[in-house]
Amino acid sequence: MTTASTAGTGSGPSPRAALPRTYLLWLAGVQAGLLGDAALYFGLGWAASAHGGGAAGLVLTAITVPRTALVLLGGAVADRFGARRVMVVGDTVMLAMTVAPALVAADRGTPLWLLVAAAAVIGTVDAFHLPASGSMPRRLVPADRLPRALALRQAGGQTAVLLGAPLGGLLVAGGGLSGAALADAASFGVVLLVLRRVRPRADGPSGPRTGLLRDAASGVRFALADPLLRAALLLTGVAAGALLPVVSLLGPLLARAHGWVAGTAGLVSAGQAAGVLAVAGLVARRGTLPRAGVGAAAGLCTASAGIALLAAAAGPVAAVAGSTVAGLGSGLFACHLGPLVLTGAPQTHLSRVQALLTLGQSLALVLSNALLGLLSDAAGATLPTILCALATAAAGLTALATPILRRA
Repeated sequence: MTTASTAGTGSGPSPRAALPRTYLLWLAGVQAGLLGDAALYFGLGWAASAHGGGAAGLVLTAITVPRTALVLLGGAVADRFGARRVMVVGDTVMLAMTVAPALVAADRGTPLWLLVAAAAVIGTVDAFHLPASGSMPRRLVPADRLPRALALRQAGGQTAVLLGAPLGGLLVAGGGLSGAALADAASFGVVLLVLRRVRPRADGPSGPRTGLLRDAASGVRFALADPLLRAALLLTGVAAGALLPVVSLLGPLLARAHGWVAGTAGLVSAGQAAGVLAVAGLVARRGTLPRAGVGAAAGLCTASAGIALLAAAAGPVAAVAGSTVAGLGSGLFACHLGPLVLTGAPQTHLSRVQALLTLGQSLALVLSNALLGLLSDAAGATLPTILCALATAAAGLTALATPILRRA
């Protein structure tokens, strides 16, 4: 296992050396896929909303449940058979899945069964694709350049967030769900062409052959037994539960409570994405702080200040400022803790550790969304937002007080 002092830093033999061309090619394919996915998700959400709120919730659940239930198995499959092979199979299934709904929607419209079926396929493929994709930077990039590589990937993800919904709106306006689905199908075609050119190192079967369920359990046992990974994964789950609902759930509720229009709520969300993008771009260019654990803790404390500002905001300008500061902190946290987790796993367990990371974030988010939503109904949106700020600050201070994270 890479030592903590090296794993999360931007220092090393040549931290400013160029990223491998193979990684940049793969990242370009990933970016195309993210934009296509964002357009399709908008199209699915828009089509589901026509059936009512319950139907829209059912479609989201159809994505989340299989993704959460199968992700540990997906990580074991990727470690067993190779991340690239799993991605090729997953992208091929998604290509077929996006073409089929496009044809059905063009002929029969968007019945609810079609939307739920498409969502269930997406969630199932995600369970296998996400751990495999999450391990690819480690397979393609030397350790000394990994923090910059991950930051560049995060910047691409935030760009997709900013551009995906408007792109989806244009595609749906011009061609309905079929237009968005066909655009996503084209993006998967691009990804498959890229994967033909990308051959990651150390990506194949390794270790003794056991059952896949035993492999999945082995990944959990390994992560829980490793002090640094255990602390980092726990911190990531807490951060996900306290940070992610702020803009997606509490931001719109605060906007409605203040009587702001939907466009203002959109600006609050965009401020958060812009903050993450700014930090990710800086890290991709300059590298991380010398101590990854301290950088992650500083990010949580910064995000806490932004969330508190958002909770106290009386006008749109202060709310956007708060969400931007929260985004800066979120980006600082992710850009430092991500490399720590990825380099902390041995080559044989890369995808399984990424699967556990995804599972922890998903479970924390599902639980916090439910609790914060109920609390908002009972006491208004300001109180749960303040609680998120306090929880984020507590997580940051705890990270600073934890020796293995502070030294990482």
